Amino acid sequence: MSLIVAKKIFPYQGNALSVFKAFAHEPHAFLLESSMRHPTLGRYSFIGFDPFRVIRARPGDDLKPLKKAFDRYAVLARECPYPLPGGMVGFLSYDLNMMGPGGKCLDRKFDERIPAFVFGCYDCVIMIDHQLQRLSVLSTGLPQMSSNMRVHRAKARLDRIVNRLNGVRAEANEERIHLPAALPENGSMRLTSNFSKWEYRRAVQRALEYIRRGDIYQVNLSQRFSLTGRDDDPVKIYETLRSVFPSCFSGYFDAGDFQIISSSPERFMRVHNGTVETRPMKGTRPRGRNPAEDRCQQRELLKSVKDQAELLMITDLERNDLGRVCRYGSVRVKEMRTLEQYATVFQTTSTVTGKMERGKDAWDLLAATFPGGSITGCPKIRSMQIIDELEPTPRSVYTGILGYIGFQGNVDFNILIRTFLKYGKEIHFQVGGGIVADSDPEAEYNETLVKARALKECLRLLNSNAVATTA
Repeated sequence: MSLIVAKKIFPYQGNALSVFKAFAHEPHAFLLESSMRHPTLGRYSFIGFDPFRVIRARPGDDLKPLKKAFDRYAVLARECPYPLPGGMVGFLSYDLNMMGPGGKCLDRKFDERIPAFVFGCYDCVIMIDHQLQRLSVLSTGLPQMSSNMRVHRAKARLDRIVNRLNGVRAEANEERIHLPAALPENGSMRLTSNFSKWEYRRAVQRALEYIRRGDIYQVNLSQRFSLTGRDDDPVKIYETLRSVFPSCFSGYFDAGDFQIISSSPERFMRVHNGTVETRPMKGTRPRGRNPAEDRCQQRELLKSVKDQAELLMITDLERNDLGRVCRYGSVRVKEMRTLEQYATVFQTTSTVTGKMERGKDAWDLLAATFPGGSITGCPKIRSMQIIDELEPTPRSVYTGILGYIGFQGNVDFNILIRTFLKYGKEIHFQVGGGIVADSDPEAEYNETLVKARALKECLRLLNSNAVATTA
């Protein structure tokens, strides 16, 4: 019996959020989408809820519990044409990686409230193909293994979803919020950081000392912003964020006692039919107030020797990481420096690809490459040790990854930047940048504020709505 036991396909021209809202408050609901349409990076969106099993990390866990659960059902999915017919969806926290590349143990601090990973095993997935303008409901009948019981469960789950879809109003147009030329620093929000400006500049100086000593070539240093006492609907936060900062790798994941709300522009790792792709991102400039200023910022970024060297360094690191699990000679830099435009910033990205070695799978890939080099530094292990020393707060989900491993072996994860962590009445987000030998502490601090702009505007809009509602 094939993995997909029951399915329904409908014409659909709306956005994924319209569909997701019908299921958003179901247990462990997720949405993985491109809120910025792109012909190759944003073709599919995926929605799921109510997994048949949820696996949360316990102290000392590695990826073995996930692999064990995955292997039970992967045997059913040898031939499947869908990117995510059913599978494991969730996140790995940056704090997970207690073992670095090569098996070297790292003494890491971590946020005790947030598990190192949470994954759901989803038997039913709603898939939207924006290119073909189709919505497919795919039902596997798992975790049942006998044919009759699988068919019965698959049809029952399918019918439940199709009935709910009958009430969905498709919204074809994407609402976009255009940011003003200047934002107040924090406005009326009680937004706090784990660094003062002086402390962040001092941390950059310390990182520069490590670079001059030869410990590292580059390290990513971030600051964390927090807002407390807020009871915003996390789905509304996501809707606002994707309107302020649309991107190709947006995602929402309800882990139960907290939610991950992301509009990330950076892909960590994708595997499709044995081809691996990663897209490290380095180099940032703010958007201008008009087209002329935009062109000036683009030219400045593309001409920057510092930013070019930084991306080259991280691209080389990613090539080395992929070389651990890809066939010899198959790793290639497909694109070295692509300029990408977002609502508040310009950024440059490279694309590295390879062919998976026979006998290697998604779990080998994660072990060899996580966390991403673009958000740690080079060399990776020493950079991570310095991050733990210089950053006063554990990163938790920030710079971890969110995405899926399909039961047929396909993989797609973003890197959790431009991301909110909603924990009860707390909202946290984090922004950072790469420190290299010629970094200027003042400029590095300002770069974090540029990257924080869309996230702050999202909270400001939510805060304005909250004030208006209670007035």
